[in-house]
Amino acid sequence: QYVESGGGMVQPGGSLRLSCTTSGFIFSIFDMSWVRQAPGKGPEWVSTIDTSGDVTRYADFVKGRFTISSDNAKNTLYLQMNSLKPDDTALYYCARVEGYSGTSPRHDYWGQGTQVTVSS
Repeated sequence: QYVESGGGMVQPGGSLRLSCTTSGFIFSIFDMSWVRQAPGKGPEWVSTIDTSGDVTRYADFVKGRFTISSDNAKNTLYLQMNSLKPDDTALYYCARVEGYSGTSPRHDYWGQGTQVTVSS
């Protein structure tokens, strides 16, 4: 089970911190990702963190603005989002990585999503 929270409406330039608390599997042995889906568009990978928390990757459109982190003791994934733009408006999902196709993560389980709306 995945419970995402922290979404909301924010003005451009603002910040939000998303959380995804998981249960039902051993969180510490899986890489985890954030994926987003804007209205009328397909899913878009945002960021992935490895099991150690030391290796992180980001899509170019969020580099320098978003930070992914995790707390294995709390089975929780985070996404700190700064300098938000209207184009960041989307439903944000946490997702478990089942493997990689090259450098692209494949995901097997997703949360229900938390809505982020950036608007003035």
